[in-house]
This record gives sequence, structure tokens and C-alpha cells, in this order.
Amino acid sequence: MKTFKKLLCVGLSTLMILASGCDKNDTPSKGTEETKKPEVVTPDRTGEMRDLTAAELVAEMKGGWNLGNTFDSIGGETAWGNPATTKEMIDAIADKGFNTIRIPVTWGQFTGAAPDYTIKTEFLDRVQEVVNYAIDNDMYVIVNSHHEEDWRIPDNEHIEEASEKHIAIWTQVAERFIDYGDHLIFEGLNEPRVKGGTNEWNGGTEEGRECVNRLNHEFVETVRETGGNNETRLLLITSFAATSTYNAITAVTFPENDEHIGMSIHAYTPYAFTYSPGQSWELFKWDGTKNYEIDNLFNSLKGNLVDKGIPVIITEYGAVNKVPYDDDTEVVNWLTHYLTTAKSVGIPCIWWDNGYYTNGNENFGIFDRNNVKWFSDEIADTIVGIYK
Repeated sequence: MKTFKKLLCVGLSTLMILASGCDKNDTPSKGTEETKKPEVVTPDRTGEMRDLTAAELVAEMKGGWNLGNTFDSIGGETAWGNPATTKEMIDAIADKGFNTIRIPVTWGQFTGAAPDYTIKTEFLDRVQEVVNYAIDNDMYVIVNSHHEEDWRIPDNEHIEEASEKHIAIWTQVAERFIDYGDHLIFEGLNEPRVKGGTNEWNGGTEEGRECVNRLNHEFVETVRETGGNNETRLLLITSFAATSTYNAITAVTFPENDEHIGMSIHAYTPYAFTYSPGQSWELFKWDGTKNYEIDNLFNSLKGNLVDKGIPVIITEYGAVNKVPYDDDTEVVNWLTHYLTTAKSVGIPCIWWDNGYYTNGNENFGIFDRNNVKWFSDEIADTIVGIYK
């Protein structure tokens, strides 16, 4: 693996930008994206790079929220039924007490042809505009590369072509945000996997895990080589499918001599409660009898990663809204044990919010973007309260 040298170089920023998002099983709704001219943003966002280690930076992160099904939506920002993101929305998230926001972005749909794979300027501008909303609220912002599984296939047949586009995209994103401070974080891959392949959600195959390692390292090397603040920016790599299974997390290899690397993991634990599988084993009540599944998850992440100096962020977690919609008691009971356990081992968690509360596929929504208010104050207050 390439050894990356450390360099602290603070530059001046004259940038302005922003973009669009979804999750693995979300069903697109009909709609067309309105043409929107990015707001003119004048504040100087020259960012401070304090040269904190990854662990020191992650320790500052508290309650987190995902702007899901927006810039990751296939077709554009509003294609999956959510309204265009406004500053008022992001201000409301910050005012509630959330200090971390993840902005999933599907870049590949807005790129030109090989070999340059040029990202459309309007899309990159729009993503940057929304990033600025969060940065202006002094939030930690994670920008990723989301629904790219149709082309970014981690197997030997597709890896060369996937790597070329992967590197081109991250070169452009890194260069655009080069002068932002350490509150901006990059996450190279989202649930990298072979769709429909062997053990798709349970660690994949040895070939798949090796290809994910290659993509992780290419992401880190690409960002670091752009220089400036990107030399010490916190970068998140992940396991095959972002799973927490032992075979997946222990297969991840890390760049040498780089103190600014963390791990992104997704953990909707336990699935029987957090999703609606429609099976006899689905859970609707949280009485504590399944606490051990959460305990096992975080004990494994602590022992295999955190204790070895690799900070972990759960960049997606949550529980769907099950009937009755006006009673969050069971979710709050589950959430309290989940986050209390996560906090005890130093792992911040970012709620997956796709904007759907009573309608749509997978109702993870807790914030009403159309009316700029909370579907569930109780859930939001629990998240913020535990991480105070």
C-alpha cells in the first residue's frame, strides 16, 4: 500500500456549490427536477485544519442525520419525492442540536463520457450550496459517493473500469472542496458490493473484499494527492457492503502512516425490528430481550477496530415508522439502548432519514422537509439528548 506523507496546508476558499440522494431498497416516485440557480454564497469558508487525528475528530461528532433520498436519488434531487433542500431545513436540523449531517450523493449519473467522466457543473454547484448550509451552522458534513453499484462493481471482471471512473469522480470532488476545513469529511464508498452476488449483505467473497480494499485505497490516494487541506482531511473507508460482519471488517486493509482514516459501517440492528420484513419473526415491541444483538455489534466494532486505533462512524442506522404512527415509544426504547451503547464505545451514529414517514418504501423519516418541522420530536430529542 502506498505510504502517505503528512502535509498541513491551509488555503483560501472561493468556492460555491451543492447537489442530490436514496437508500438500497427505496422506491423512486415520479417527478422531475426543477432547474434551480444556486444561491450566491459570499462568506469566506477558508477552513481550519487542526491536524487532529481521526479519533480526536470523531470524538467531537454527536447526533447525526442523513439527507437521504435527495442528491442520491436517481434522476435528480427531487426525483424520489422529497422537496429541494433549503437553508431553512438545514438550519432546523442544526437548531435541534444535531452537529453532524451526511449528504449522500450519486455522482455517476451526472458524469460525462470516459476517460474524464466530467461531473456536470450545475450538479456539483448545487451539492456545494447545500454543504455550505451545514458548514455555516458549524456542523460536521460527510459527503459520499452513494448509489453507484451499477458501474462500481467490486469483482475482477469490472474492477479496472470501475477504478477509472471512481478515481475521476473523487479527483473532481476533492479539488472542488480542497480549501474546506476539517468539518468536511469524505466517505469513499457506500455499501460497495456485487448486486445479487454471493453473500451480498454478509461480507461477499474474498475476491469482492479484495476489490473493495483496492477501491478504498484508490479513494484515499486520489484525495491525498490533490494536496492542500485534503492531505489531512478525515476520510472514511468501509467494508464490503458496509457490513459489520466479522469476515468483512477484519478483511479491510488500511493505508500506512495515515492518522486521518476512519471506518464507515451501516447497522440496522436488529433487522427484525428496524425494518418491516413482513415475516412471522418481525418485531414490533422492544422489551430488551434483543439488547444482546446491539451489544454484540458494538463489542465487535470496539474490539476489532476502535481498540486498534480505527475510529468508527455508523453512517446509517434507524428504525422504520410502524403503526401506530403517533406512538414512538418502542422506537425510543430501542434507540435509547442502541445509542447509549454506541456512545459508551465512542461511536457516533447518523440516522438514515429518507423523508418518508407514512408513505413510501421504508419509512425512516423523522423530519418533515415540506413543512420544516419534526415528524417525531421524541426520536430527535432522544438522539440529541444521549449525545449531549
